[in-house]
Amino acid sequence: MKINKNKTYQGSRERQSVYDTFYKENGTKKPVLIFSHGFKGFKDHGCFDLMAKFWAENDFAFIKFNFSYNGGTLEQPIDFPELEAFAENNYTTELNDLEIIIDKTIGGELIPLEEIDPNRIYLMGHSRGGGITILKGIEDARVKKFVSLGAITDMNRFHYPEAALLHWKTTGVHHFENTRTKQMMPLNYQFYQDYIDHEDQLSIQKQIQHLHKPYLNIHGSADETVVVAEAKAIKDWNNNVELQIIEGGNHAFGSAHPWNEAKMPSHFQQAMEIALTFFQKD
Repeated sequence: MKINKNKTYQGSRERQSVYDTFYKENGTKKPVLIFSHGFKGFKDHGCFDLMAKFWAENDFAFIKFNFSYNGGTLEQPIDFPELEAFAENNYTTELNDLEIIIDKTIGGELIPLEEIDPNRIYLMGHSRGGGITILKGIEDARVKKFVSLGAITDMNRFHYPEAALLHWKTTGVHHFENTRTKQMMPLNYQFYQDYIDHEDQLSIQKQIQHLHKPYLNIHGSADETVVVAEAKAIKDWNNNVELQIIEGGNHAFGSAHPWNEAKMPSHFQQAMEIALTFFQKD
C-alpha cells in the first residue's frame, strides 16, 4: 500500500494546507474517495488513518485533507496551533477547498493518473464535513456518488438570541471552548456573514431538491451532537436519499482522539462496510 502523509496543497485564499493519500500502487484505475473532516476536526482525528487503510485495502484510492482554515499548519496539522486562521474559516472556503482537491485529483496532482479512474469520483464527510459533502456532491457533476456520516442538515448553526448576534457583530469575534483541547476557539463575524451572503446555496433543504445521483446518509441512533431526527429530515426532503441508521452509534461512531487501538471501533467499522456496499453498487 502506498501511503503519502502531510503532502502540501494550495488551498483557498492563499493558504496552504495538507492532505494524505492511501492506495495500492498497481497501475489499476481505481475509484477515488475524498473525505472531509468536521468542525473542530482534522484529517488525522481518531481512527481516520485506519479508515483510509480500509478503503485502500478495498481497492479505492483514498484522499483525506485538512481544510485550509481549520486551524492547523503544515508543520502541526493536528489540533489548532493557528487560531487566527480558524477564526477566518467559513462554509464557502470549505466548499472551495473541496473543489480544489477534486480539481487536483482529476488533474493527477495528488495521485498518478494511472492509479485513478477520474470518472468515479466519490465523496464522504463527517459532521459539518458531511454537510459540505452533501452540498458539493449535489452541485458538482464530476462527483458520481457521496456518503455523509453524522452530517448536519442545517448550515445555520447560529441559533443565538438577537442580543448575542449583535454582540458578535459589534465585537467582531465569538469564542467557545474546545472541551478536548481546552482552547478558547475564536470565530470572526465574517463566518456568520458568509452564511447570510450565501444562504440559498448553503441550504441543504433547498439543494437536496436538486439531487439526481446516489447519496447515502449514515447516522447513529445515539448521536449526541446531531440528533437522528436531522438525518430523517433529509430523507423527508427527498425520498431518493438512502438512509442507514446504526443502532447505538454516537456522533463519532465510537471513535475518539487520540485512537490507539489497532482496529476501528465497531460502529465505525459498520459504517464503513455499509458505505463500501453503497459505492460498489452499479
